[in-house]
Amino acid sequence: MSKAKVAVIGSGNIGTDLMIKVLRLSETLEIAAMAGIDPDSDGLARARRLKVATTHEGVDGLVRLDEFTDVRYVFDATSAGAHRYHDKVLRELGRTVIDLTPAAVGPYVVPPVNLDVHLDAPNVNMVTCGGQATIPIVAAVAEVTPVHYGEIVASISSRSAGPGTRANIDEFTETTAAAIEQVGGAARGKAIIVLNPAEPPLIMRDTVYCLVSESDTEAITASVERMVGRVQAYVPGYRLKQKVQFDAVAADDPLRALVPPGAAPVKVSVFLEVEGAAHYLPAYAGNLDIMTSAALGTAERIAARRAGEGRAR
Repeated sequence: MSKAKVAVIGSGNIGTDLMIKVLRLSETLEIAAMAGIDPDSDGLARARRLKVATTHEGVDGLVRLDEFTDVRYVFDATSAGAHRYHDKVLRELGRTVIDLTPAAVGPYVVPPVNLDVHLDAPNVNMVTCGGQATIPIVAAVAEVTPVHYGEIVASISSRSAGPGTRANIDEFTETTAAAIEQVGGAARGKAIIVLNPAEPPLIMRDTVYCLVSESDTEAITASVERMVGRVQAYVPGYRLKQKVQFDAVAADDPLRALVPPGAAPVKVSVFLEVEGAAHYLPAYAGNLDIMTSAALGTAERIAARRAGEGRAR
């Protein structure tokens, strides 16, 4: 099967890491072009050295490239605000968009949870790095028992947070919280991001809190461990830092108001670490690795599905 041609918009940390992943890892995708807006960016310079077509005129320059003719899938690694225009342009041209911004134009996709439901969507949203790391855990708990409230805290090195990430902090929290509910299955969701300035830089850490009624702790633990294994299939550096914790909720804790009357509420705590593969940035940038790995896997799965449909016809 010939490889499907893809392009990347955004020549920053995420876009460059994604380009390198396609080049090094993908057996089904081929990088045809990268678009940015800074002619002197490291990402565009690397793309040129790797013989990838480039433009510093954004999506408008991308669609004018000869190489764009055969592109079927476009990764957007820019910002939520820019993505809305990019989606309009690319949708009119019949391209499928994998959105790595928090714009949430298309449906939220977290591969081990709901990718198969959205394989035909013209635009899929990869939520956020924190969402990709934590929503699988919320979903794993929800497979066993209703989650009345899910809260996640994503702590990433400030060095791995580029201008796009910093410009989208509000969208990060809003999009992640919504996806905790819509994809993770929590009745209510909340998301917090921490940019950690520590030196040397710390590996991405994530904490997941789920409020549930009293239930089978062994079943919840087993479900969480299975889900960790599914994420590790495409992000080997994803791991539990310690055993799943279960704590009774105190009688005067405000969280009790979120639990049905008469239930015995329990807080489930899951502590994660995400080490990156260091394809572009160092291993501490697990937030980049899980986002680009999820996007790559999503595009590969969509391309394989559509190639299969084409052969069937």
